[in-house]
Amino acid sequence: MEGIHHRMVNVNGITMHVAEKGQGPVILFLHGFPELWYTWRHQILALSSLGYRTVAPDLRGYGDTEAPTSITSYSCMHIVGDLIALVDSLSVDQVFLVAHDWGAIIGWYLCLFRPDRVKAFVCLSVPFMPRKPMKPVESMRLNFGDDYYICRFQEPGKIEAEIARYGTSNVLKKIISNRKPGAPRMPKDNAFNIKPDTPISLPSWLSEEDLSYYTNKFNQKGFTGALNYYRAFDLNWELTAPWSGTQVKVPVKFIVGDLDSVYTTPGMKEYVESGDFKRDVPMLDEVVVMKGVGHFINQERADEINSHILDFIKKF
Repeated sequence: MEGIHHRMVNVNGITMHVAEKGQGPVILFLHGFPELWYTWRHQILALSSLGYRTVAPDLRGYGDTEAPTSITSYSCMHIVGDLIALVDSLSVDQVFLVAHDWGAIIGWYLCLFRPDRVKAFVCLSVPFMPRKPMKPVESMRLNFGDDYYICRFQEPGKIEAEIARYGTSNVLKKIISNRKPGAPRMPKDNAFNIKPDTPISLPSWLSEEDLSYYTNKFNQKGFTGALNYYRAFDLNWELTAPWSGTQVKVPVKFIVGDLDSVYTTPGMKEYVESGDFKRDVPMLDEVVVMKGVGHFINQERADEINSHILDFIKKF
């Protein structure tokens, strides 16, 4: 990762680690779970060489960024607050936003709360999810059962203990290599379905060196901060009541793999394709569904994603 500059920035009462490279208009990259700034390595190198300043933080609770202990410190208000402070520190009014997984969820909140700071948004994997009348975790339990992964993540310490039992490296490999479509479930007796006598193969697009980087950082930091995003789902629902029914008015390009577990969760594909997504995000420019691609799309198909990002942001 030669030439990538790393620094610590004070934002919103915490210390945040930021990786950046290049000069020019700012592209802000937001990673998901269980990832780090490092998930954007291919995009940072490619787009910084094309006249952009690429900025990828470790989000609150991840990597070398501070991890407050309280679940309530991981609300959408806190995370968006971190990002606004980060953008302010870059001395720019607006950024191009590129985000994946939980980063995408936070990206939608950023566009909802502060559309004035986002020039355009390339969203990977997770479409906008408008606020519903029922609390989200209760709704997920009703629709997908107690074994649905977000429901299983709710109890503090429980999944952390499972991860410790099977080892960070094995758990990361299992999550990253998963290509099973549909709502992800975690059985109570073996949440990650790891069998000691069955080796887990890395996908071709992730090296042992890449896995080691993730593993070392999560071993240092632990998973609690990352899991607290899921534990703040219902809190976010409570805090965003004033935005019920509000459209996201930022230019958006949405990209997803047709094997992505988010896209293949019942109801999601229908929402994206029915026109409801466009109703909620009227400046939705394009939806791209990539064939034969799983969840970790920006790593699996790095070159294509780089081209998609560039083609879109060049319009602005």
